[in-house]
Amino acid sequence: MKKILVGLAVLCLAAACTQPEPPAGEGGTVRQDARTRTQKDRLTIAVIPKGLVHQFWLTVHSGAEEAGRDLGAAILWRGPEAETEVMKQIDIIDDMITRGVDGIVLAACDTNALIDPVKRAVDAGIPVVTIDSGVESDLPVSFVATDNLKGAQMAADKLAELIGGKGVVGQIPFVPGAATSQLREKGFLDGMAKHPEITVLPPQYSMSDVAKGMSVTQDLMTAHPEMVGIFGANESSAMGAVQAIEAAGKKGQIKLVAFDAAQEELDALERGTIQALIVQNPFQMGYQGVKAVIDKIKGKDVPKQIDTGVTVITAENLESPEVRKLLNPMAPPAETPAAAPAEPAQTQ
Repeated sequence: MKKILVGLAVLCLAAACTQPEPPAGEGGTVRQDARTRTQKDRLTIAVIPKGLVHQFWLTVHSGAEEAGRDLGAAILWRGPEAETEVMKQIDIIDDMITRGVDGIVLAACDTNALIDPVKRAVDAGIPVVTIDSGVESDLPVSFVATDNLKGAQMAADKLAELIGGKGVVGQIPFVPGAATSQLREKGFLDGMAKHPEITVLPPQYSMSDVAKGMSVTQDLMTAHPEMVGIFGANESSAMGAVQAIEAAGKKGQIKLVAFDAAQEELDALERGTIQALIVQNPFQMGYQGVKAVIDKIKGKDVPKQIDTGVTVITAENLESPEVRKLLNPMAPPAETPAAAPAEPAQTQ
């Protein structure tokens, strides 16, 4: 009987030692409370964008994943399909709190509606860093973003230059209540205030939808045939305007300056429908957002605001090394051509 009991004890011990890991969640994340993990386990950082469709967010994702690889963290990428799905984003945050992730990197769909979810995360001991679009709260550790006011002012100056400092221009922001959209509206108006001979029409929102952007651009062109310029505040607004301008045969007649650098926008820049792009650094937003939240977890000092920069891209500087690196940060550096082998010396 003693031998049987000893044998059973050994089997039970072996079984306990070989229990399988809990099932992995999205991004390979083990679904267990972060606060129960040992120090040997990787941190799990939830990165929650405003949307999943546009190239901008795909590049943010690349930067976050690169930071995860460099810093030894698992990245859990989850966001609403559309940037207008505020309640969906709130549900995602609450789910991440329940999962017990170690940190959250968030691009808020709405500057006010996301305050309470951020507070719930912080109250649960989960630090939050906002990127691209913040919230009206001091609770986030840091805000990692473009200086949207400055970028939109640069857009205003460039558009004013393109139209000769006078005329009627339209503006197409994206979502009312989104902090980024609000800042770009304000920056554009501030910039245009320096050009008294330019009349800026009231904003027409694309709702981050290309079809809607096309529709409001067509309405602007119909109501204001004298319009000579448009500011598109994001990728959807820009591409909606591009489609409307090209369909009306007004390429080059209506000057278009826009934010972001999706491939479709770059194509439109090359064929002359867009004259200038105000380009952010979404890769660095993803990377620096993850780095900032990990630094906070590790007790390091983190700046309250991190500016990821902005660049004006035109057809003239599109092929410069600096711009190519900005547009494709993961591309390997160009190889220097190997020197041709020396020809053997001729004998006399």
